[in-house]
Amino acid sequence: QHHLRLSYEGHFLPIVHFDIMKDRLRNLVEISGNSTVDIKFSYAPVSIGPLRLMLHMSLAFESLRSVGFADKDLDEVKGIFADTNIYLLCATVFISSMHLLFDFLALKNDVSFWRSRTTLAGLSGRTVMWRAFSQLVIFMYLMDEETSLLVLIPAGIGTIIEMWKVQKVTPVDWRRLRFKPQTLTKAEEQTRKFDSESMRYLSYVLYPLCLGAAAYSLIYESHRSWYSWCIHSLVNGVYAFGFLFMLPQLFINYRLKSVAHLPWRSFMYKAFNTFIDDVFAFIITMPTAHRLACFRDDFVFLIYLYQRWLYPVDTSRMDEAAISGGEMNVAETTRDKKTK
Repeated sequence: QHHLRLSYEGHFLPIVHFDIMKDRLRNLVEISGNSTVDIKFSYAPVSIGPLRLMLHMSLAFESLRSVGFADKDLDEVKGIFADTNIYLLCATVFISSMHLLFDFLALKNDVSFWRSRTTLAGLSGRTVMWRAFSQLVIFMYLMDEETSLLVLIPAGIGTIIEMWKVQKVTPVDWRRLRFKPQTLTKAEEQTRKFDSESMRYLSYVLYPLCLGAAAYSLIYESHRSWYSWCIHSLVNGVYAFGFLFMLPQLFINYRLKSVAHLPWRSFMYKAFNTFIDDVFAFIITMPTAHRLACFRDDFVFLIYLYQRWLYPVDTSRMDEAAISGGEMNVAETTRDKKTK
């Protein structure tokens, strides 16, 4: 794009460029057809360096818009650069990079854990199915809200992975559309018993809260359709009470007096990301309910860490090492076998 222009007399005209970083949604004023407003223009000379930076930022925002960023997303990016201190901006870039790294490592270790899993002893199957259901609801909610593809695609990938976990927990015969019969070990039967017991206690609190929130939304809030009301009610239940479905796993850990069955590497990466989300809750503009949701999981994660300290894993025992999902590497396992 050429910014140098010539006048009819052959003279170079001054370059005039709009500063896109000051074009914020909060500055927009809604006007009706019969109202008049005063428009104020302000201009100032700049050197070649700031001008090149403004031109580069304009091209960058156009590229973001072309790949699916909405106006609100672009405004958030502008706020990071325009409203943030330079030191805080550098910290944000570093934290974002670490968040992306932990996301990748958590996904890698989570998939590896479930691929190598041969027993479900100590794991809450209902928690796995709830995570898959909640991830599907969030994905459908994002589609209903016409969210940008940069948010929708990762949510879709997460939904596919959670559905794959359900297949590991409850194998399905897709040809006959029925669950495959399973032969459970004594440890798996004990785990299912504790899982069912915890869900019975949880249902006394969870179901009335979800039904009450859905009824309140139907009476006092407007929705585009019944489908929209269902999706919004479900996603509100997921955001507000979804963390309660982490409690059955805590209950199983308490009854078994062991945490060796958990994928701790993946868990720790997710815990780090949860605390990083707490930092972003103060930096990025978001609804108050979503900001509070960033802090709700911290309490449960701290209980997990307390249980990890309370029930330490004995890596010298081969049964616990095998169940812990990768806490010991292959070399250590091979060395133990040779010693025996």
